[in-house]
Amino acid sequence: MNDAAYKKIEVIGTSPKSFADAAARAVAKASESLHGLNWFEVTEMRGRISDGKIDQYQISVKLGMKLD
Repeated sequence: MNDAAYKKIEVIGTSPKSFADAAARAVAKASESLHGLNWFEVTEMRGRISDGKIDQYQISVKLGMKLD
């Protein structure tokens, strides 16, 4: 029987390049202080506009990890 327990947190990544890069940055940064990250799920995508152009991509992701 699998008696594992998991925790889910939400982080927001940003990038001047793309949504994919923003997600990768969020996971990379979270991995610096969290261990055992297993998966992510995108919950929201948005961005900032400056002078009629996309200035920043922002993405909210939920990260899941198995508890020790």
